Formats: sequence, C-alpha cells, structure tokens
Amino acid sequence: MIEEGAPAPDVELAADDGSTVRISDFRGQPVVLYFYPKDDTPGCTRQACELRDAYAEYERRGAVILGVSPDDERSHRRFKEKFGLPFTLLADPERTAAAAYDVLREKTTDGKTSLSVQRSTFVIDADGRVVKALYGVKPDGHSDAVLALLPS
Repeated sequence: MIEEGAPAPDVELAADDGSTVRISDFRGQPVVLYFYPKDDTPGCTRQACELRDAYAEYERRGAVILGVSPDDERSHRRFKEKFGLPFTLLADPERTAAAAYDVLREKTTDGKTSLSVQRSTFVIDADGRVVKALYGVKPDGHSDAVLALLPS
C-alpha cells in the first residue's frame, strides 16, 4: 500500500488525446488520481459522472483529475465523449501504474484467476506527496469524499 505522506509514484502513461502524461507534470497543483476497472461499466460510469458533475469545484480548488484504467486510448476517447467527461483519462494496459500504486487484486471468475484493478483514489498535494490513499472505494458519494480532502 502507498503510505500517506510518501512521494507519489511518478508513472508515465498515454492520455486519451494521444499525449504522454507523467504525474510529476502537475507539480504545483493538487492531483486526484483515481483508478477504475473498466470504461463504460455501471460503477465506473457513476464514479466518472460524479467527478464530472463536480468538476467546476475541483477546478476552483486548483485540482487536476486523472482517471486510470487498463483500457486503451481509443476506449477512453469513446467513454469521455459518451459522458462528456472534462478530465484526462490515462491508459494503463500493462498495469504498470496500477502495480506502482498497489491497486491490483486477484479476482477469480469461473475458476480462472486474473488481476483486476481495485477502484482506488489518491489525493496528491502540490509537492507530489500522497495526502490520502483510498483503497476499495465505492462509486456513489466518492466525489464528495474526495472534495472533502482538498483545500477549499
């Protein structure tokens, strides 16, 4: 698990717009880095839409929202367009970021075991330190809980 107060792992991932993004690109402002299992599924859509609906408040507080899942950039673009998501989605098909943030969990379905991304959120301060690590979050009410952790 990522320790609160520790430096945030500085992963580099492809963004939905084709650019490459590093977490350290956002030093000087708070970052809400949230991991979710899959684009356009019920829980992930509820979570993303809650963040979308509160986006103006995140902006007012100077925070950047970055969503990460194993889906590729094309899937992220479709998800963003379909639901009007105003924040960046990052592709982690090799699950390197998920491993760095310790959000991979074994999941067994029909007797087969695979690694799945656990819905988790990290609030990172302007200096690049993890202020809060939230593992196993629920989609409903998630945005309000995250906003409560950011300076107003």
